[in-house]
Amino acid sequence: MLTLEARCLAMKEPIVCARKLSKVFRQGDVEVAALQDIDLEIGQGEFLALMGPSGSGKSTLLHIIGGIDQQTSGGCRVLGTDLAALGESDLAEWRNRNVGFVFQTFNLIPVLTAYENVELPLLLMSLSARERKAHVELALSLVGLDDRMAHLPRQLSGGQEQRVAIARALVTDPALVIADEPTGNLDAHSAHDVMVLLQRLHGEAGKTVILVTHDPRAAAFGTRTVQLEKGRLQLVCESRQR
Repeated sequence: MLTLEARCLAMKEPIVCARKLSKVFRQGDVEVAALQDIDLEIGQGEFLALMGPSGSGKSTLLHIIGGIDQQTSGGCRVLGTDLAALGESDLAEWRNRNVGFVFQTFNLIPVLTAYENVELPLLLMSLSARERKAHVELALSLVGLDDRMAHLPRQLSGGQEQRVAIARALVTDPALVIADEPTGNLDAHSAHDVMVLLQRLHGEAGKTVILVTHDPRAAAFGTRTVQLEKGRLQLVCESRQR
């Protein structure tokens, strides 16, 4: 039988290949195991829903895959790169080019317009002002907010703020979109609209999406669901065709 590492190498350019992945947090003399021996592979073009109760390790796993945190032991290759081998500056550049992040709290800068918030990741890239403008306008158009470019966050609804955050995640054309409880602060109608948008980005734009959620209604938009319990992968649900 092939090892997971061998299967990952055999896959057509897998997005994520985690092997025996563990993460331990230390609080004084106490060690807390957030993740324990996670084996997970995510292929190109998947929409993976990662479910589990609070404290199950969902966000920790997402942060390791996205290059925000590092594992204590085990391996994790994302887009063919061993993130643990990258230095801080190289890792920051890798994140900016390859991963789009969407968070529960939107993380928009309140004194910047929708346009300026979306433009932020592009300021770290070697693009002209004209090129940045084209990227920002396209991203805001994709999320249906091309008429709200000059609005500040306080002038937008919660659903619109999250769509600005999604536009910001897309503006660099990343291979991977990571969404951590993106509907957690939204009403039911806005939450549904955001999930429809993520599903469209997956289906029409071909983005690989990893969604952390505790809501089965949100998870149902994915093509596959995995379940975490107390830092361990407990259940892998069947794939759902879209």
